[in-house]
Amino acid sequence: MASSQLAKEIAKRRTFAIISHPDAGKTTITEKLLLFGNAIQLAGSVKGKRGPHAKSDWMTMEQERGISVTSSVMQFPYKERVVNLLDTPGHEDFSEDTYRTLTAVDSVLMVIDGAKGVEDRTIKLMEVCRLRDTPILSFINKMDRDIRDPVEVMDEIEDVLKIAAAPINWPIGMGKEFKGVYNLYTDTIHLYEHGQGHTIPEDVQIKGLDSEEATALLGAYAEDVREEIELVRGATHEFDLDAYHAGELTPVFFGTALGNFGVREMLDGFVEWAPAPLDRDTAERKVAADEDKFSGFIFKIQANMDPKHRDRIAFMRVCSGRYSQGMKMRHVRLGKDVKIADAVTFLAGDRSQVEEAISGDIIGLHNHGTIQIGDTFSSGEILKFTGIPHFAPELFRRIRLKDPLKTKQLQRGLQQLSEEGSTQVFFPLNNNDIVVGAVGVLQFEVVAYRLKDEYKVEAIYEPVNVNTARWVDCSDDKKLAEFKRKCSDNLALDGGGHLTYLAPTRVNLSLSEERYPDVAFRATREH
Repeated sequence: MASSQLAKEIAKRRTFAIISHPDAGKTTITEKLLLFGNAIQLAGSVKGKRGPHAKSDWMTMEQERGISVTSSVMQFPYKERVVNLLDTPGHEDFSEDTYRTLTAVDSVLMVIDGAKGVEDRTIKLMEVCRLRDTPILSFINKMDRDIRDPVEVMDEIEDVLKIAAAPINWPIGMGKEFKGVYNLYTDTIHLYEHGQGHTIPEDVQIKGLDSEEATALLGAYAEDVREEIELVRGATHEFDLDAYHAGELTPVFFGTALGNFGVREMLDGFVEWAPAPLDRDTAERKVAADEDKFSGFIFKIQANMDPKHRDRIAFMRVCSGRYSQGMKMRHVRLGKDVKIADAVTFLAGDRSQVEEAISGDIIGLHNHGTIQIGDTFSSGEILKFTGIPHFAPELFRRIRLKDPLKTKQLQRGLQQLSEEGSTQVFFPLNNNDIVVGAVGVLQFEVVAYRLKDEYKVEAIYEPVNVNTARWVDCSDDKKLAEFKRKCSDNLALDGGGHLTYLAPTRVNLSLSEERYPDVAFRATREH
């Protein structure tokens, strides 16, 4: 592919993640986006036992509970663009997976529940987006229900999330009286028809807020609506592309994901305005998205996407150049060249062999235990992409087998689950215990469920005397040896073989930090 052709293809890419508080409608909106991208014929519903399951929730447990606990990746074409969409877990117990996914995207779609406004989880995720000034587009959802005053929700976005909000369209009515949205920039009303949720609705438009048709539609409310829209124009920010790209302003769309309304307008705006693949930092230099040389990094590993094959897929964000089937690439951490003939592209649980992928795309590599989160692959250059975090867990349990003969399966299962980042596992140096660490309680449930479902191992959790964990390192070998000798009861190796200090109390951790000033105790570890 010639450079100019490559640059053209890269310019078509849009790679983004959807973030929201649980239950704001994120998985539903993902479904509708796939519907518009012709990736599925009929949108599944997230709740409900019968009928099709949401396409992005491919794990049995997610389908049973109606929650997303892993990040799914989906690619689809839309209006001459190629959209890479990453659906992140809404539940806070899976925040690590979400934080890492946000390192692999160029922009974010934030879904807000119109009745509840800005919620805790959204605030936390917004902080992560802030670290990179990620451009954010907002969708205020559930207009077909009785919601809060839209002006109030807009104010809350500005006050709580500290970002300017520029409405692109404005809702006419709400709940049972919801008539549609008025686009402030094209002077067009898009009409809402109830009961269109599972298919692509007709885009019925009325041109001009002052037109006869608009007056007939709005009836007695016509004057009120016109006045409200005048006020909104005067009191809100105008959309500014540069401010959006700098992460300082968010364009806001209104709609109902369940009713499949407003999603098309939002997607049209998104593919038009969202940035094409951005340049990325490595420890050595900045890598430009349109360089000819191939590079990419692993931001997620998922075990057993296909339980029949016990496979593990490493998700790679391509950062520059292009991948073509059968090409050789350098696995930088191992210093090895590997030939990749069977990379895959995704539509949630379905995947297909990918012949070519370019900067901005997400591809999956089959992982036989050699690939770790944060690994860099290149066409030969020694590079290390930075900023992919690992957080110290906050909750700990000892894990024990119901059947002691299955120790090997347990160790293998935990090792694989820790490699994909869904839990952290620690093997103490001085005993045979296995300690599992998590950010939230639900993670423990998921690990037990997956051990049973995928590895046929039944495990029980027991309390363990660990309050917090810190990764330790020390440049002075002599001092490190002394520290290991004196503190061996509290030391463990994590799933990646890194030395970790498991502190029984916060006080113990403070004392150890004072006692061993040459040893670094780290709460986060970059891969």
